Amino acid sequence: MEHFDPQRPDFKPYGLTCVSWKPEHMRRADHHNEIELNLLRRGSVTYLLAGSKVEISAGQLAAFWASIPHQVIDYEDNTDYYVTTIPFAWFLQFKLPEAFVRTLLHGSLLKENLGGKAELDYSRFAEWETDLLKNQNEVQDIVLLELHARLHRMAIRVADDCSLEQKKQDNMVKLQDGSLNKVEQIACFIAQHYLEPLTAEQIGEATGIHPNYAMNLFKKAFGTTLINYLTHHRISHAQRLLVTTDLKILDIAMESGFHTLSRFNSAFRQTCGCSPREYRAHQK
Repeated sequence: MEHFDPQRPDFKPYGLTCVSWKPEHMRRADHHNEIELNLLRRGSVTYLLAGSKVEISAGQLAAFWASIPHQVIDYEDNTDYYVTTIPFAWFLQFKLPEAFVRTLLHGSLLKENLGGKAELDYSRFAEWETDLLKNQNEVQDIVLLELHARLHRMAIRVADDCSLEQKKQDNMVKLQDGSLNKVEQIACFIAQHYLEPLTAEQIGEATGIHPNYAMNLFKKAFGTTLINYLTHHRISHAQRLLVTTDLKILDIAMESGFHTLSRFNSAFRQTCGCSPREYRAHQK
């Protein structure tokens, strides 16, 4: 079983994963640019998420945007659950119902009570865990299709909760002057355009705020700089190309949004702790 590593580099992506997870009290919050799903078979786990305590219990499927700092602060001893992570850019490509997506981007955790259908999900997540260990592109695509369908079902089933959360958000001030909405716009814009040449000025212009203000807001909301966030998207894209294609390193650098090989190598080593070539060899 996996567990949280407190030495893990801040904002390092997990990628597309599904693993059995062992809860423990986290000494610090984690945040990573993926949508995270928790499926509990037994016990319960309590997170501190966006400044609020939220509990997930056995027989529930929960979803939240893991870019929001989250920290396990309590759990039952017998807790047994799966954790699945989906890269944020891929999640956006699912084109799920807008209310569902917006509720997650506002920092809310959504829960679906599984009832008599729980065993079906337990089997499904177990299969995803086995499939993703194979590290095969074709199998990964199947898992993504099934995740897309499962999340669409979840979106339909929790639609009433999304409406309630939206009403709550309308009456709350997350950051002064409604700036959380702007931060969400920035994150979505980067996720949709990270392969293109982007500057802070372009991002600010696209979201209607001054570049310096955009950078300060983003740092305040997510604990990382706007440029680091953009770089993490590009590195995640490069990791997938390294594993699933035979493209040359230079071509991967260019296709991932980097303009020079030296910048790509430097950013990759800083994020992954190895060179792109070493990463590819390790994944074979």
